[in-house]
Amino acid sequence: MRSIVLTKGVPDFSEGAVSFDEDGHLERGKTPTVMNPNDHFALRAALQTRVRHGGHVSGMSMGPPSYSSVLEEAMGEIYSDDSYLLSDRELAASDTWATAITLSAAIEKYQEEVTDVDLVFAGFKTADGETGHTGPQTAWCLEWPIVTHVIALDIDPDERVLRAKRLVEGDVDEIETVEAPLPCFVVTDPEFEPTYRKAAHRLEHKRLRAATEERVEDFDDHLTTWDHEDLRLDSEYIGLDGSPTIVSSVDPIPKAPSEREATMIDPGDSGGMEQVLEELQPYAGGD
Repeated sequence: MRSIVLTKGVPDFSEGAVSFDEDGHLERGKTPTVMNPNDHFALRAALQTRVRHGGHVSGMSMGPPSYSSVLEEAMGEIYSDDSYLLSDRELAASDTWATAITLSAAIEKYQEEVTDVDLVFAGFKTADGETGHTGPQTAWCLEWPIVTHVIALDIDPDERVLRAKRLVEGDVDEIETVEAPLPCFVVTDPEFEPTYRKAAHRLEHKRLRAATEERVEDFDDHLTTWDHEDLRLDSEYIGLDGSPTIVSSVDPIPKAPSEREATMIDPGDSGGMEQVLEELQPYAGGD
């Protein structure tokens, strides 16, 4: 199976990493960029497919040259065999539609110059824009079938069919099983969990993880960069000029409380620990 995983760099919103100005607006220049958290699930789905059916996984992202760190993170922390960065000043300020046009052109170029693609994986919306549009719009540009909110999947390579379980409208209480012909587009849900029930699969997973950790040490040798001319894209249809989205306003992010009340409990204090359990019980699952 030949897979491409779409990833995006987003501000690191973890506690202590994100920087805001005095009006509550995000300071991107002072905030580290990391791989979109939901893209981890897409990469894990691609790795599971690689383990079960062999093949090749390529990471792909669009952004400034510094976004190569996002692809490096994808290779090192989960898995990819190589990486493709779509980077060009003409691509700057793209909305989801212009991004989808660029990504679909890159996937078509990949198919023309590298090999046919069976699956494209994407995460469920990004941590900054939260639109969830780019994956479906890219599938639409390619005229490929798309399965969203996928929580489990497998491939029948002989029938050239994807079989997947997905959440209906994102509802964890309603799951349906669907089929789609290859090639197809898969948007993983944050509920996705890879499974390796066979010992052979667990051993292959271990081997591939070791290989990607070694490969990432020479990451630049596995990175290809394409600009809009490589993709034969007209600058009128990409970047800011090709983006029909109009942002009417931006609301500042509410500031979290600067101080929190904390009560110190000694683990050896049985009475204190009982109070902790009473506090946590309403948030636990079940009764």
